[in-house]
Amino acid sequence: MPKLKTKKSLAKRFKITKSGKIKRQRAGRGHLLSHKSRKRKRHLRKSALASKTDRKLFKLLPY
Repeated sequence: MPKLKTKKSLAKRFKITKSGKIKRQRAGRGHLLSHKSRKRKRHLRKSALASKTDRKLFKLLPY
């Protein structure tokens, strides 16, 4: 059977942790930052884990 290709758009957005969970960045840090509070922007810097309901997407990240 041939190798599976990794969906590069997902590979750039998500990382798989050592325990198999999926890390992601938080939404809302792209633009329009001037009216958001300093605290809100600081908390958006931290990474989060993808929910278990999104597992179907990650079949496109085989490796």
